[in-house]
Amino acid sequence: PAAGAAGELTGLLLMRAWHADAGRQRTKVIIPDSAHGTNPASVTLGGYETVTVPSDERGCVDLAALRERLDEDVAGIMLTNPNTLGLFEEDIAEMAAAVHEVGGLLYYDGANLNAILGVTRPGDMGFDIVHMNLHKTFAVPHGGGGPGAGPVAVSERLAPYLPGPLPVRGDNGEYQWAMPERSIGRVHSWHGNSLALARAYSYILANGADGLRRVAEVAVLNANWLRHRLRDSYDVPFDRPNMHELVVSTTSLKKASGLRALDVAKRLLEEGFHAPTVYFPLIVDEALMIEPTETESPQTLEALAQALERIAASPEGAKEAPRTTPVGRVDEARAARQLIPTWDARPLPTGDAAAERIEAPSARY
Repeated sequence: PAAGAAGELTGLLLMRAWHADAGRQRTKVIIPDSAHGTNPASVTLGGYETVTVPSDERGCVDLAALRERLDEDVAGIMLTNPNTLGLFEEDIAEMAAAVHEVGGLLYYDGANLNAILGVTRPGDMGFDIVHMNLHKTFAVPHGGGGPGAGPVAVSERLAPYLPGPLPVRGDNGEYQWAMPERSIGRVHSWHGNSLALARAYSYILANGADGLRRVAEVAVLNANWLRHRLRDSYDVPFDRPNMHELVVSTTSLKKASGLRALDVAKRLLEEGFHAPTVYFPLIVDEALMIEPTETESPQTLEALAQALERIAASPEGAKEAPRTTPVGRVDEARAARQLIPTWDARPLPTGDAAAERIEAPSARY
């Protein structure tokens, strides 16, 4: 598959094919309320109905609520572990057993695989289908239209349904293309993303088992250091040991000074830092999701922490930020409703508006 959501869809098509082959016409897939938006979208594309399970007070899937939603119409569940709050799903073994008990499958969204490299394995947790984001975990470039790659691995019982063709060694020792016995067919044409796979494989070989474990350990350490450092300046909705990312909130700051998560993100641009994800997960009000990864030095983390503390302590002017970048704050709501997709598609101003645009184009466009 061609990375992220394509891997999700592939997993759901595998789930559908496996159930259909057994004569089961199941209609529902369960996802947590903290799931990424591509999860319900992929569920719909896969022909299923989304059933949402709430999080408990610790930020993990509510096991009792999950059991209430499980029946013989459930095809499976999509999970990220650690979840999007950066918290490890501690009840994963019980969850897997419950889903398998009703004949469902477990799909693992590998978005947060970075946190558990060399420490634990999704297969050991009970997952049947695993999708990996090579750009998030294995050093493949991200953005710019690709090429991306999101390999999918499955348990042995699902192997006959894998997409193809796959390289298979023949009796003469040479490789040839072959489709698995009950394959769901092609899910992606060959457009150069094989090199993305080669790069990821090289990264794995270069680090080795011990190096990959070190990647996870440092990523988790960095995120926990930031959580401890920021708890006096920002709300930490789930203030307990997290994995590779943490979620803080500006709810208290918004009440005290009007400072919102979006304002913090824009101010960070003035401080020289790329803004983190904002307003996600959706279950956290005014959320800022920060993932420092294993690559950032203690000096960089200190600089980021100081920048976030300055913003919280001095919110004045944050609503006008960024004021030092080539492009100022845009009206994102109007941009979505009155899309101008190309430079030459902009409406031409006249009179004073034309002169104003010439004098300060970056402040308006």
